[in-house]
Amino acid sequence: MPAPSGFTYEQRGGAAVVISHHGRPVTTLRGARAERFLAEVRAGDEQLVMARWTGNYKRGNERAARAHPRNRRT
Repeated sequence: MPAPSGFTYEQRGGAAVVISHHGRPVTTLRGARAERFLAEVRAGDEQLVMARWTGNYKRGNERAARAHPRNRRT
């Protein structure tokens, strides 16, 4: 699976963070969630963290997982 890319985030006044993907706003985090997100971004891979927080973490591998031998129906 390719590494996530195209994510950006912008801190706004009032402890809000807007996460965008290829220029389109995906989600807005406020308060404690925004603080947790910012701490996680500073500690790890920004693109991976943003992909996880927006729900775009597993895109592209669902079909491959369905074909895995342990997931095949007998």
